[in-house]
Amino acid sequence: MKSAKPGDSTSGVELQNVSSHGIWILVDDQEHHLPFEQFPWFREATVAQLSDIRCPRAGHLRWPALDVDLTLDSIVNPEAYPLVSRGMVES
Repeated sequence: MKSAKPGDSTSGVELQNVSSHGIWILVDDQEHHLPFEQFPWFREATVAQLSDIRCPRAGHLRWPALDVDLTLDSIVNPEAYPLVSRGMVES
């Protein structure tokens, strides 16, 4: 029997830690730090919102409650993605 639509990837992704500086996530047994300075969408989020991480396809992460979608490459190589959100940066 086949599913009509594929579901989320079963690859491992989970929130590891939250500090005043950022969050750490584990993706396929590799830990990644997302500093709030570079990823401001996570600064005011609750632990429940941060913990709800989906992996709809390889290399793509989604936080549905926060409406945030990131590629793993943008986390690993942030210098390749020079645009920074200014929506949550204090003036």
